[in-house]
Amino acid sequence: MKVIIVGGVAGGATAAARLRRLDETAEIVVFERSGYVSYANCGLPYYIGGVITDKEELTLQTPESFWQRFRVDMRVRHEVTAIHPAEKTVDVRNLATGETFTESYDKLVLSPGARPTQPALPGVGIDRLFTLRTVEDTLKIREFIEQHHPRSAVLAGGGFIGVELMENLRELGIDVTVVQRPRQLLNPLDADMAAFLHAKLRQKGVRLHLGCTVEGFAANGDRVNVLLKNEAPLTADMVVLAIGVTPDTGLAKAAGLELGIKGSILVNDRMETSAPDIYAVGDAVQVKHFVTGQDTLLSLAGPANKQGRIAADNICGGDSRYPGSQGSSVIKVFDMTIATTGVNEKTAKQAGIDCDKVYLSPMSHAGYYPGGKVMTLKVVFEKGTYRLLGAQIVGYEGVDKRIDVLATAIHAGLSALQLKDLDLAYAPPYSSAKDPVNMAGFMIENLSHGLVEQFFPEDVDALPRDGSVTLLDVRTPGEYADGHAEGFVNLPVDDLRERLREVPVGKPVYVICQSGLRSYIACRILAQQGFKCYNLSGGWRLYETVVRDRTAAQEAWPCGMEK
Repeated sequence: MKVIIVGGVAGGATAAARLRRLDETAEIVVFERSGYVSYANCGLPYYIGGVITDKEELTLQTPESFWQRFRVDMRVRHEVTAIHPAEKTVDVRNLATGETFTESYDKLVLSPGARPTQPALPGVGIDRLFTLRTVEDTLKIREFIEQHHPRSAVLAGGGFIGVELMENLRELGIDVTVVQRPRQLLNPLDADMAAFLHAKLRQKGVRLHLGCTVEGFAANGDRVNVLLKNEAPLTADMVVLAIGVTPDTGLAKAAGLELGIKGSILVNDRMETSAPDIYAVGDAVQVKHFVTGQDTLLSLAGPANKQGRIAADNICGGDSRYPGSQGSSVIKVFDMTIATTGVNEKTAKQAGIDCDKVYLSPMSHAGYYPGGKVMTLKVVFEKGTYRLLGAQIVGYEGVDKRIDVLATAIHAGLSALQLKDLDLAYAPPYSSAKDPVNMAGFMIENLSHGLVEQFFPEDVDALPRDGSVTLLDVRTPGEYADGHAEGFVNLPVDDLRERLREVPVGKPVYVICQSGLRSYIACRILAQQGFKCYNLSGGWRLYETVVRDRTAAQEAWPCGMEK
């Protein structure tokens, strides 16, 4: 059996290694158009920033090491230019020599990945305008920085690679501005959780120009102008386009393979395309979202690796199936960690799911053990069924642990109520006896039993201030003096029982505290005295962060804002 693989990196290289482990006699040839067949794509920004100092560390395998270990013929700088499904051949060009030839196959695996999205804008392609996707891109940016010592950079786009590059450029002392049309960074986050990210970036001196439309680029001596719709241009020493990626599927389209959303390759759960004996994996393929069941694209290394293994299994006579992508991710942003899994609230609603949510702000470990830091969790679940839909966490240590527990719970089909029952490891340096994941389960159980009703930061400003409802802030007087929502009267929770006569009878009561815990306690006191009480989920901490983010965006750069 002869297997040709188009493209290396995560999906293609994994498929090649798995094929060899399953079939010692197969002839396996990999054609990779770049000079690197297996590299740490996710590590590229860290080489630019000097965190990874040796470029050789970016290369996971070389053609020589692959041959020595697996006897796989890895041919870098070879581009497949056409696929002929009926003849079961591919046309190949050796980019080093210009030679062209045709190669036959019994099975074909397509792992072309995705390319940086480059809109048809004036000025794309000028000097000092970069994209970041390959090792070659990385070396080019690093060389430019070392030779020209830029003092300023504009990043167009704020996805994962853009945020990681932003951090690394800022750590080099470069002034960084991010400009993009969406009004938040990191699309897997809901806007309220993205507010914590925006606050961290502003603290680190990153300028955020959100809600702005880039209309082109223009050389300006040794600098670049970024042209914006209805606004003055931005000028910087270098610009990086990081507005996302597009499935690189020109070969598949020309070969007549069925395509899906955004021109991606359509595959079934065995990673088979519409053409016999042709498989496809990685960033170029359309997959099902594990939570919603809807078609989606997810450019993540974990799914690509799994898909490469599944394709190899099936080529060798197995029956492996891909259950869908869940979108679990984690990213370091300076000293902060941000992680997501499943779907966010916005996506759930777009999918027609009637969802609810809880926020909590627990410590990363036992409060009495030194060094604990607050994290903020948002857990989204389906109303009625309590099906766990997704989670987002912003914090410091321990974020990755909790998101992995929640990701596992979603994959295992646990309900949000069952989070309270998980038996999770505890010692004071690592967690609390009631882990944050357990706490989320307790909160959702309280909702299911009617022990508490919630309102949210987006509801606060719309509450009536005409006396028809009672607005209470149950924090300490000192906390209240440092900042409070308009119209909320301070009545500390520890004084509430003795001062119940101050709470008007017969009116709904809306209660705020710092994180939502003390206000929950206050609501339990009030509910048992006959009051209808609502607790602000996420508390003043979340509300203030959201309000400050909105205000900072409007004051710093009014692109797309109402004027």
